[in-house]
Amino acid sequence: MKWQDIKQLNDEALKAKIVELRKELMGLRFQRVTGQVEKTHQFKIARRAIARSKTLLIQRTRTV
Repeated sequence: MKWQDIKQLNDEALKAKIVELRKELMGLRFQRVTGQVEKTHQFKIARRAIARSKTLLIQRTRTV
C-alpha cells in the first residue's frame, strides 16, 4: 500500500487496515513455516505498510 493511499483513509479505516495487514503478515508467517511461501518479498511489503499506517495514525493523534 502506498503512502498516498494510506493518507486518504480516516482513522477508523486506518485501524482496520492495520488489523488486516497484521492478519496478512501472520498468514505469510504460517506459509513460511510450512514451506508454501513463494513470494518472500511480501513480508517486507506487509511490514512496511504496517509501519506506514502506524506512523500516520500517531502523527494524526499528536497534531490534534
